[in-house]
Amino acid sequence: MILFTASGLLVFLALSIPVGIVLFLLAFGIDAFFSPFPLMRGLGQVIWSSSNSATLIAIPFFVLLGEILVRSGIAQRTYSALESWVSWLPGGLIHANVATATLFSATSGSSVATAATVASVAMPQAERLNYDPRLFSGAIAAGGTLGIMIPPSINLIVYGFLTETSIPKLFLAGLIPGLLLALLFMIVTAILCLMKPSLGGPGITRSWSHRLAGLVDLLPLLGLFGAIVGSIYAGWATPTEAAAVGVAMAILIAAGQKALTIPMIVQSLKGTVRTTAMIMLVVVGAYVLNFVLTAAGVSGALRDFLGQLGLGPLSTLLVIILMYIVLGFFIETLSLMVATIPIVVPIIIQLGYDPLWFGILMIMLVEMALITPPVGLNLYVVQAARKNGSFSDVMIGVIPYAIAMLFMVAMLVMFPSIALFLPDNF
Repeated sequence: MILFTASGLLVFLALSIPVGIVLFLLAFGIDAFFSPFPLMRGLGQVIWSSSNSATLIAIPFFVLLGEILVRSGIAQRTYSALESWVSWLPGGLIHANVATATLFSATSGSSVATAATVASVAMPQAERLNYDPRLFSGAIAAGGTLGIMIPPSINLIVYGFLTETSIPKLFLAGLIPGLLLALLFMIVTAILCLMKPSLGGPGITRSWSHRLAGLVDLLPLLGLFGAIVGSIYAGWATPTEAAAVGVAMAILIAAGQKALTIPMIVQSLKGTVRTTAMIMLVVVGAYVLNFVLTAAGVSGALRDFLGQLGLGPLSTLLVIILMYIVLGFFIETLSLMVATIPIVVPIIIQLGYDPLWFGILMIMLVEMALITPPVGLNLYVVQAARKNGSFSDVMIGVIPYAIAMLFMVAMLVMFPSIALFLPDNF
């Protein structure tokens, strides 16, 4: 039954069948061949219970928030403001790529949207100033992955919903690892450019007056982040209510930038509907598959199989980490999460690990899936923004940052307090 599930998942995905449909097909197949009684009689109830949750309303709100910010033109001003503060470092504007991605991650909740936003602004600068196209584009693709780690994060909401883990605590847990990863990206960039200065392009130094004047352009995003996260942890709003407040503030920001037009709103709503429909199909499909797997005994069989291997908790965890790294080459991030959470998380809890900590570790691992070919979405987003050059340039450029992610995974395993410090103390 385990082999049927795993092989079926890989075969259906190889046929380019949408992941949400794949999850339903696997559920129907397991029910037909392995279940002693017709589980599909409960299909309607499972679909209703999995989608009838106020928590899930946060997803379209955060998607709409990101859509409005991306289409309001605030990206260019944010990039220019951050560039004046970090471009003097070895690597120049490459640091601005990471810094801008970090700030946008704190509002958009989407890695692909973050990568697309930064790439559209930064790529013309790379060509004009003769930066190394590999490292420059690799930094954008890697920086974009921060969108699903730094709160608010759509993927953390999905993980919290599927595992019944506190979403506010997940947001807190993701903050320090996300910021540390951004810092690590900048350290990697500086080291590489010190070793080979031609990678970083010309250094740019701005006056203090120029830097201070640019801070005004950072206030909208900083205020938005403060309002969303602050209202959650002050106890004034749930994540769903905070997301609604964020959308209202994003509309005000767009109006202040004179970018609030009917066509912009229509395009933002269309993008929100498309993205939300995709996410919800995957989430509901995951719940149906989880119901069938549990009833048919697949989850228990996998736990028994791992137990028979005689591995300790750490060895089992390392096997799971390796599994995510390998699957990340072939499966898109959200799909990878929802397809594996019903099976893996019960094993993690049985081994005595904190599901809150594992949620952050999982997000770090699926972040790597965003920049590993052949399915790494951020690679394709950045390549599309380049408009010239080979796809291999982007793939080579992300290698140092992928290594940095592996280092961060090791740090999370060795020092769980990196993720648990804020949730345990606030």
